[in-house]
Amino acid sequence: MEFKDIVMKRYATKKFDGKKIDQKKVDELLELIRNSASSFNIEPWKIKVVSDQKMKEQLSPASMGQAQITTCSHLLVFCADKDIIGKIKALESAMIKNGAKKDEIKGYIDMMINFANNLTDEKKLSWAQRQTYLAIGNAINGAKSLGFDSCPMEGFNPVEYSKILKLPSNIIPTALVTIGYAADTMPPKVRLPKGEVFF
Repeated sequence: MEFKDIVMKRYATKKFDGKKIDQKKVDELLELIRNSASSFNIEPWKIKVVSDQKMKEQLSPASMGQAQITTCSHLLVFCADKDIIGKIKALESAMIKNGAKKDEIKGYIDMMINFANNLTDEKKLSWAQRQTYLAIGNAINGAKSLGFDSCPMEGFNPVEYSKILKLPSNIIPTALVTIGYAADTMPPKVRLPKGEVFF
């Protein structure tokens, strides 16, 4: 499928048929998400993959009872990771493992650490959450490219999700993406006219 077709045929699916996506396809999607862009390549996110039906049902009340949660094949909980310094250190290790010399990347690493140290906890969260939405773009378009459907969602209680999923304090649920096979039909795609978007 051409990328333009993926974009035009993707929509926010409101109900899935409950059929499980083949794990190989799920793994392909996770790889597309893993290769998402992020500022400095820090990837300040963690994504909890929920496929257990009982867990999805447990999360349903914290998701306004929306049908996508219990009818999807997999629920992806996109979380911002406030441990920016930890992410920088992980990136440094990955760069060295891939052949970079520690002294050659020191300036880049120091620059990122300085950036992180100048952020308040609130700003760290805000920055990480904005980055997380870049990965969500890959998730929803990637799902359509692989032959299934998705729905990005913000209608949920992050505090309750944290409790139910037993997440550490630095991992903040930010948005959800449900994936599966649609049991509804795509409505007409309504967007603002070009002149109201571009100037």
